[in-house]
Amino acid sequence: MPADALSRLSHWFAAHCDGEREHQHGLSIVSTDNPGWWVMIDLHGTELAPKAFAPVSDGVGPHGHPTAERWLDCRIKDNAWHGAGDATRLKQIVEIFLDWAEGTGS
Repeated sequence: MPADALSRLSHWFAAHCDGEREHQHGLSIVSTDNPGWWVMIDLHGTELAPKAFAPVSDGVGPHGHPTAERWLDCRIKDNAWHGAGDATRLKQIVEIFLDWAEGTGS
């Protein structure tokens, strides 16, 4: 049975905790007021830091602001992976990160 996105993310995070890294370089999932979600995962000290990620964007304008009711924007900025999307897209955001991190996407 395939693991769900939250279990996969929990395992990825646990695998990157070493007693030090997680004190300054973790991850966050927060709600936004547009409404939506923002997932930020610090890549510092991980094997992903030098790995290329092709941005994923849907329903977002050139300045990163939503232009549609359903929107999604995932990219790397300042050595962190950022995924944001409308209120229905949290699972998809996490899965985009995990597919890339686990070598099955972008």
